Amino acid sequence: MQFYIGYTADLKKRVELHNKGKIESTMSRIPFELVYYEVCPHKKDALHRERYLKTTYGKRYIRNRLKYYLNES
Repeated sequence: MQFYIGYTADLKKRVELHNKGKIESTMSRIPFELVYYEVCPHKKDALHRERYLKTTYGKRYIRNRLKYYLNES
């Protein structure tokens, strides 16, 4: 399973753009299913969290957080 990690101020619109193939970097991987998201009160916090989640440790965190969901799929 592949993950897409990114920051946005409008989650619904971002998922819609990805699933319509409007984002060139992800168009080969559609359709997307939203299985996890986090909310941050400030943009700087969100960007800092995004950078972390893209690291090896961050990806491990997501897999551990979703381990039961991922095992069912």
